[in-house]
Amino acid sequence: MSTKQSANAKGSSGKSNTVTGPKTADKRRGGSPSSSNGNKPKGGARDAALDVLLRIEQDRSYSNLLLHQILQKYNLDRPDVGLTTEIVYGTIQRLNTIDYYLARFVAKGLAKLEPWVRSLLRLSFYQIYYLDRIPDHAVVNEAVNMAKRKGHQGISGMVNGVLRNIIRQKDSLQLPAGLPPVERIALTHSHPEWLVRRWIRQLGEARTEQICEANNVPPRVSIRVNTLKLSRSGLIELLEQAGLEAEPSELAPDGVIVRGGGNMALTPWYAEGLFSIQDESSMLVALSLDPKPGEKILDCCAAPGGKTTHIAEKMGDRGELWACDIHEHKERLVQEQAERLGLSSVHTIVKDARELHEQFSEHSFDRILLDAPCSGLGVIRRKPDMKWNKSEQEIDGVCVIQRELLEQVHSLLRPGGVLVYSTCTLEHNENEGMVNQFLEAHPEFEWDQPKPLQIYPYEYHTDGFFIAKLRKRA
Repeated sequence: MSTKQSANAKGSSGKSNTVTGPKTADKRRGGSPSSSNGNKPKGGARDAALDVLLRIEQDRSYSNLLLHQILQKYNLDRPDVGLTTEIVYGTIQRLNTIDYYLARFVAKGLAKLEPWVRSLLRLSFYQIYYLDRIPDHAVVNEAVNMAKRKGHQGISGMVNGVLRNIIRQKDSLQLPAGLPPVERIALTHSHPEWLVRRWIRQLGEARTEQICEANNVPPRVSIRVNTLKLSRSGLIELLEQAGLEAEPSELAPDGVIVRGGGNMALTPWYAEGLFSIQDESSMLVALSLDPKPGEKILDCCAAPGGKTTHIAEKMGDRGELWACDIHEHKERLVQEQAERLGLSSVHTIVKDARELHEQFSEHSFDRILLDAPCSGLGVIRRKPDMKWNKSEQEIDGVCVIQRELLEQVHSLLRPGGVLVYSTCTLEHNENEGMVNQFLEAHPEFEWDQPKPLQIYPYEYHTDGFFIAKLRKRA
């Protein structure tokens, strides 16, 4: 689940690398193989990475969407797709730590450099300091050649000098001992200080550090079996016969972890509707809603349709499932997923969920899912640029929309019905704090489980998620 920014717009293991010493082992991330393109620009993996990083900085583009576009544009082979993806995500993830060290070597300061030069130094430092498999001299030579093509002799000379100086002093690049907790965690795991300070206040120092460390571990590829077409064990057997590593998710009953499969959306099994691509923690939402065949159900903020289609599968595709989203172009995303999976119970509607009472009468639904717009701070591992682009004011502001949504949709639930409220964030005010406020204002609702489910990224190597199940008193 991506970061959600409006009433209906969606907000989508092993040890992570540390920043206290150079050249920790890199973990290859999966990248989409690119299609053939007659207008392929000149350059390789690092040129593509520079293109992405520069546009992210200048346009505040989303890294995951932009990376996919650039990979297609450059038409790279599979190894270069993997290297570009690693460089882009790694550089963004470690941004403030990279800048902390680079500042020692750039006499005039990073802020005075042209944006493309700053991005070139950042991605080069990432390779020198964090990656094992690339020789230092190869990184320097490639960066100097790129600087010559893009700039002039003076810039390429500066880039050469800075990078060679970094290599000479690499072993001495350590964070000073005795840093205050906020600064230490922010630099060790490369998160903004305001966010670290906020999490320490809410969650404590130890848990905050675990979260920040987990946010720098590449996400696993997880898929959700379409149980209307085959069983989870059947899907695993199918994948293993094709030479892929597949194992059942320990968290989600319908989930499968896949290794070595690349972009699973490009496989014939995906096209045939045998599975969907979804994070394991997100799969628990439909499980909590517990839909039954024949019921009438509302998904208030449905796009791109992962939870919607899971609900339809769980109810055996028998019943009436209304999927609402505020954006007209996203309605088609939900429809396409339903069609691909062979689901007929899904009906789509384009509307602000706060106005659904104009479309449906009171007590219309047996179950309602409000997967609310949120700050998205549980999915930083998938969208690392988010931690640099978010502000504290934005986080506080999204609570207003969440509160309005709850106030407007709860009356559509019949007495005895179930309301599930979920987010992909870790923020108390957006999660348990929001639900507690709602329960205080609406005594006709009560908890339908002992306590809400809060999943932290370090617990199961999944996205951070919050799920609250409420029942309207009969």
